[in-house]
Amino acid sequence: MSTLPIRVLSVIPPMTQLNTPYPSTAYLTGFLRSRGVTAHQEDLALALVLRLLSADGLRAVAQRIDALPLEKHTPPIQAFVAMQARYLATIGPTIAFLQGRDSTLAHRIVGRHFLPEGPRFSTLDVYMDEDGGDPLGWAFGALGLQDRAKHLATLYLNDLADVLRDAVDSRFEFVRYAESLAGSQPTFDPLANALAGEPTLVDDTLRELTIDALARHTPTMVLLSVPFPGAVYAAFRIAQTIKAQDPNIITVLGGGFVNTELRELKDPRVFDYFDFVSLDAGERPLLALLEHVQGKRSRQRLVRTFLRDKDSGAVQYVNLVEPDVAFAEVGTPTWDGLPLDRYLSLLDMLNPMHRLWSDGRWNKLTVAHGCYWKKCSFCDVSLDYIGRYEGASATVLADRIEAIVRETGQTGFHFVDEAAPPKSLKALATELIERNAGISWWGNIRFEKTFSPELCELLADSGCIAVSGGLEVASDRLLNLMKKGVSVDQVARVTRAFSDAGILVHAYLMYGFPTQTVQDTVDALEYVRQLFANDCIQSGFFHRFACTVHSPVGKNPEEYGVTLQPLPPVTFAKNDIGFHDPTGVDHDALGRALKKAIYNYMHGIGLDEDVRTWFPFKVPKTTVSKNRIARALSQQG
Repeated sequence: MSTLPIRVLSVIPPMTQLNTPYPSTAYLTGFLRSRGVTAHQEDLALALVLRLLSADGLRAVAQRIDALPLEKHTPPIQAFVAMQARYLATIGPTIAFLQGRDSTLAHRIVGRHFLPEGPRFSTLDVYMDEDGGDPLGWAFGALGLQDRAKHLATLYLNDLADVLRDAVDSRFEFVRYAESLAGSQPTFDPLANALAGEPTLVDDTLRELTIDALARHTPTMVLLSVPFPGAVYAAFRIAQTIKAQDPNIITVLGGGFVNTELRELKDPRVFDYFDFVSLDAGERPLLALLEHVQGKRSRQRLVRTFLRDKDSGAVQYVNLVEPDVAFAEVGTPTWDGLPLDRYLSLLDMLNPMHRLWSDGRWNKLTVAHGCYWKKCSFCDVSLDYIGRYEGASATVLADRIEAIVRETGQTGFHFVDEAAPPKSLKALATELIERNAGISWWGNIRFEKTFSPELCELLADSGCIAVSGGLEVASDRLLNLMKKGVSVDQVARVTRAFSDAGILVHAYLMYGFPTQTVQDTVDALEYVRQLFANDCIQSGFFHRFACTVHSPVGKNPEEYGVTLQPLPPVTFAKNDIGFHDPTGVDHDALGRALKKAIYNYMHGIGLDEDVRTWFPFKVPKTTVSKNRIARALSQQG
């Protein structure tokens, strides 16, 4: 056991977001400091990208390209080689512009003679004026100089990401880095093989950044919070470096990926990299672990923690049942130590709602732990982060908000709840208005009838600028099967109430749900078209339904008319599970049409066309009347 004072370093591993810190380290650092623990945090995801996307980083990439045979020079690499000097000259100023440190560069960027333009710029062709004029003029207008420049600079970075992928590391992406090595992988073998492989330039850069962070903070414990499969490989690389530098530093793995996919962890090789793996809300397990490290608690009294048995070498799961730390007592998140002035405001898509995920730095905060509904049949409702619902008073939340604004100097908030409760939002809005808080906020909700026009106006007055929510499959039959607790008509009225209050609305949409037919899909797209046309929603995204082992569909497939495919023996990750749907519909083919349609709808294109025109094959005519949503809006709910 360590006799040294505990020093905890929480790390955001690549890749998460580039415009704002992923919130887990801010929560953990704030909580630990509230308990008197010396705690620091690092965002190695941002640090890695800034190191690679620098003049020195691009020179190192160019050296790798020089060693490649010409037949491996893909179009992104060819463009980079042809314009290498311009890339080296523009990368520093462009990063500074996206960090908000050099706004005047926008004038040169929009002139289209400053940035080298690779294959990603071909997407601009879709916006070209008939007379061949400015392709972005219609989207941003005469005054949208900064936005126009930001979009062009984002395309430039995406070109460079493609170069890194093709020349340096085939797994590289800004978000889904090496995702396939971890997501629903039944064994640790693919990850183990990758970690034993020859390090790439990306790996070497991450190793240097990790060593620098260890030297700065001299931690006795490092927490690696992994929210997505796309952050797992890098987290293991970081742990590998830590153990090579100082095997006495305790490494702990946790986060959303662990909570959903590693609940049946059996492979002891994971513990060559991590001493402990923690499940669900991290506060209580972390307190128990800190007591254990200080010799105040035995290994047998840890909470929701995997470890490797010292004698047998087998994986053990230890869970002394103790009450979780109350949500109202977890403390205020802190961003102290994170370089808030170095995050990149990106603009991938011109849609005003869609940009919120990548543009601007948002303080991420939770209104309530878990989901108050917790019935949706596609959701992991059996897990703690959904199933254990617990709120905090409006006073506590407003106090946290004011403390965060004082610390960061920034007034934008993203409430990251699974579904923020309307009752809590109403109380918080009232409190924020009384305090003249002056913040802007957005978050995820359920489109339930509690959100009346009056409540929407109140939320707007308190600073609400946007909401997102699940319409999923726009079909009353399937919504009932999903146990969403909403109807299409109700969603129309609620979303329109938000829009009328000046609040942008994003709809999460789904295709491929059990028993969903081609007719269901065509009808759903017609509903979505009408929702856009009637200004109910401004943004949306279609994702393919995936059955997970923790959801009602995965637990009771017979209730949904499907049979599950048998899984291989699982010793590592377990989440997605294949299923057989007797309808036999080719959902992938339908999905391509749905995504094309909604991309155009978000840009105001094609809203008057028959939805069948989006499909490159014959589909049935919609059974939805052309004025169904307009009629729903004219009726009281």
